[in-house]
Amino acid sequence: MLVLAATPIGRADDASPRLAHELATADVVAAEDTRRLARLARDLQVTVRGRIVSYFEGNEERRTPDLVDALRGGAVVAVVTDGGMPSVSDPGYRLVRAALVAGFPVTAAPGPSAVTTALALSGLPSDRFAFEGFLPRTGSGRRSRLRELATEPRTLVFFEAPHRIADTLADLSTVFGAERSAAVCRELTKTYEEIRRGGLAGLADWAAEQKPRGEITVVVAGAPARPGERPADEELRAAVAEREAAGDSRRDAIQAVADAYGLRKREVYALVHAAQ
Repeated sequence: MLVLAATPIGRADDASPRLAHELATADVVAAEDTRRLARLARDLQVTVRGRIVSYFEGNEERRTPDLVDALRGGAVVAVVTDGGMPSVSDPGYRLVRAALVAGFPVTAAPGPSAVTTALALSGLPSDRFAFEGFLPRTGSGRRSRLRELATEPRTLVFFEAPHRIADTLADLSTVFGAERSAAVCRELTKTYEEIRRGGLAGLADWAAEQKPRGEITVVVAGAPARPGERPADEELRAAVAEREAAGDSRRDAIQAVADAYGLRKREVYALVHAAQ
């Protein structure tokens, strides 16, 4: 059996008992970084008795057949990454596909995820969202991808490297609009966790000045509905909450949102108060 084992994205005590069990009992543990695995095992007071192999982007394609051979030999193979769920913008997808093609069962030991953690903390609509992983590294490639996403109505979640975050936020501001709401989530669950919320232009200025470090997840509000299109209920509630946070009274915020989308004030009022 192949086991995708989610590891903490920050605090070691976020690890599940299931993770500790899988690490202690797997015949083979394929780790994105074997040193991080050793540190995690120490923190969890777990002894990894199985064979440990490195399994990262650089050797994933070459090592996958060896791990499938281990499955053929009856082994339980656990895959862990530096943090979060394997195969989500991390090694694991190739092995999952290969294991399934070869007829072996695949399961998961679920756990922390930077995607859903950032989405929940962003304050943006979370009923529908799209995860886009890392954007292209070059400016032209990044802007081209963003233009494809500019009209996406769902909340968008991205990963980004710290040395590119200022440029990425600047491109997001240019393509999506300076006032589009977003949140930059840095070092989630770690000692220096930081969540910055605001318009894209303001966040781009902040990143250019502060040069934030660490692991970064960016959450961006979906494109506003076109005239004549009714947004989802959660989007309407979020729009009211955003105006209230900016200083509007509840009454004025509801009226403004109703006017913006061509809705009756009492319809928006009912949605807001039904959620309370």
